[in-house]
Amino acid sequence: MGAVHHTLPAAVLWDMDGTLVDTEPEWIATERALVMSHGGTWTDEDSKKLVGSALIEAGEYIRVRGGLPMTAEQVVESMVDHIIERLKESIAWRPGARELLTDLRANGVPCALVTMSYRRLADIVVSALPPDTFGAVITGDEVVNGKPHPEPYLRAAGELGVDIADCIVIEDSTTGARAGVAAGARMVAAPNVVDVDLPGVPKVTTLVGMRAVDLASIAEMGRTSV
Repeated sequence: MGAVHHTLPAAVLWDMDGTLVDTEPEWIATERALVMSHGGTWTDEDSKKLVGSALIEAGEYIRVRGGLPMTAEQVVESMVDHIIERLKESIAWRPGARELLTDLRANGVPCALVTMSYRRLADIVVSALPPDTFGAVITGDEVVNGKPHPEPYLRAAGELGVDIADCIVIEDSTTGARAGVAAGARMVAAPNVVDVDLPGVPKVTTLVGMRAVDLASIAEMGRTSV
């Protein structure tokens, strides 16, 4: 029997936090530190609820839950400032992510970064990668509706000039995966600090060793685990 050849996607649309870079633990620590500095209480469950969410929505949740004397916008700006300072020190890449980006580029598959983090934070991550790694960068402060709304992924496909149905989205959270599904993309979930459990969304335990053709195969098969 001959080898099965899988059609490569028109583009791959990447989530950032927890998928491309391992920043979720830093976001969680930052949330906790901010709330506790004002005498509030914060739990891991609180943080898990916010993974993948639009930052302004997370900021409002943190403000209310922690009883902070700040606006949601001030909460977000404080956290973004802290994460930026940590990224300037070092960037922790998710295992296998950069290698997969390299293979996609070698195979002529364009990529977009689709993140709910703000542009000034995303720019630091993008600048640490080879030029033109991403043909489009969509950030949370530049969309009307954040994830799980489909707008961010639809915008990314539009900027790349491809049909969203021919794209693969890589996400680490249920919130982000819902956005990809709602947009009409094929999905591959790579859970990090939270599980992703959506019907028809295949999961991988790691991106290590993943190639463009492997990604296409997993997305097409729609397996629930790999």
